[in-house]
Amino acid sequence: MAEADAETMPARITKFLERMGRGAVSAVSEVGLGAALFAQSIFWILLGRSRAQPVRFAATFARSMEVGIAAIPIITMMSATIGIMLAIQGIYTLRVFGAEEQVTIGIGFSVVREFGPLITGILIAGRTGSSLAARIGTMRISQEIDALQVMGINPVRFIVAPALIAMMVMVPLLTFWADLVMLAGAGWYISVSLGMSMAAYTDRIVEIVRLTDLWHGLSKSVLFSILITLVGVINGANVTGGAEGVGRMTTRSVVLSISAIIVTDMVFAFVTTR
Repeated sequence: MAEADAETMPARITKFLERMGRGAVSAVSEVGLGAALFAQSIFWILLGRSRAQPVRFAATFARSMEVGIAAIPIITMMSATIGIMLAIQGIYTLRVFGAEEQVTIGIGFSVVREFGPLITGILIAGRTGSSLAARIGTMRISQEIDALQVMGINPVRFIVAPALIAMMVMVPLLTFWADLVMLAGAGWYISVSLGMSMAAYTDRIVEIVRLTDLWHGLSKSVLFSILITLVGVINGANVTGGAEGVGRMTTRSVVLSISAIIVTDMVFAFVTTR
């Protein structure tokens, strides 16, 4: 029995290393595909009209309505809740030092630089990134993408470019709206809890938060929008196995999008605060 286990150990190690290698190759392949899709999308956005194949305005507008306007209620509700939560936790923490009045400093920086873009990116990844993956996956299963190629229509120009434009425009706008709602929610709780007027709170936030802090968060939101779009498209394009495959790759799209957003946010924060 021991000899049999000893004989199978090299085989197990080989299989484990093989799985790791295949996973690494697959990951590199997906990163390369994402870079290629992004480059092709930019190409069609900039040069499509000169080649008599412009990116469709109607599709871009429809995607913008889906990404932006339709997401306002959930963004507003979650942002207000998180703003109040930050104020509650900030006051509770600073009460140990008797410095509750300084809670506005932490709220101003954390909302504009981190929580606004991060929460917006996560919500859009779960809401829009998943629907993009499901849509493209369904088109792949029903061979609609192959039909586009047969008709001479570039799928990247027809499907990916409008979604990318909509995401890059609407996600920063949603992030800015989320910033305002979070700050308003936090200000309401601070005014109730500490007796600080909203005017004094607003003046304090304007004094603390600089324009560079706002651009820091908005630039991250643009990067998040690109990641969400590319991850959704890649997972949708890799769907196999019918309806079950669509569900599996949609779930994978959400998980990878959120993971990519959090890791990118960490790297971005580390690089920009050195």
